[in-house]
Amino acid sequence: MSTGLIIALIAIVAVVVAVAAVLTLRARGPRHGASLKRRFGPEYERAVTRHDGDTRAAERELSERVERHGSLQVRPLEPAERERYEARWTAAQERFVDAPREAVAEADRLIAELAGTRGFPAGGQYEEQVAALSVHHAHHVEGYRRVHRVAQAHPDGAHDGADGTEDMREAMVEARALFEELVRPSRHDGGRRGAAGDRTAAPATHRDGHRTPSLLHRRQAKES
Repeated sequence: MSTGLIIALIAIVAVVVAVAAVLTLRARGPRHGASLKRRFGPEYERAVTRHDGDTRAAERELSERVERHGSLQVRPLEPAERERYEARWTAAQERFVDAPREAVAEADRLIAELAGTRGFPAGGQYEEQVAALSVHHAHHVEGYRRVHRVAQAHPDGAHDGADGTEDMREAMVEARALFEELVRPSRHDGGRRGAAGDRTAAPATHRDGHRTPSLLHRRQAKES
């Protein structure tokens, strides 16, 4: 077989492979995008908006997140750890009445620490931690972003005012949803929770759920 014929055959094979790859990507593209949209929910729309409506770019970013963090193994919390985190969150909510900015800052630190304890990136890796959380808690990670932004903005409290306090209140409420997902035993925890965890976790959630609105309403009553 001549060299020219070999080169021609190689070129033909390369073209066939390229065409097949393109057709495969086109065939799976919509399904892949739909899968990402189902998995990420609001995070999908947020990524599309950040990429100025470019869904392909957004899907590449989300796919990269799944590749980096999809296999992350979440570490179960021991009952005593869960109880400590719940107590600290309750204390932060109570502190909001008189010191909202300090309470939000504590909530920001608490979520970062809790996420690190459960096996998400830690040690000051905020962006990477958020990316990993978005893969496993896509519907609530925005609450963490929001409380982090509020905690970092105007640390001297010079611009708090009524609107600022309301922003902080909303950030705390939204962030709490992620906190509860992180502190709650997952289906993979099995029997690690133990009887003590069964006794302590549910009352803490119930207590928080009724206490937070009253504390925040008291804050608003003070300001009116």
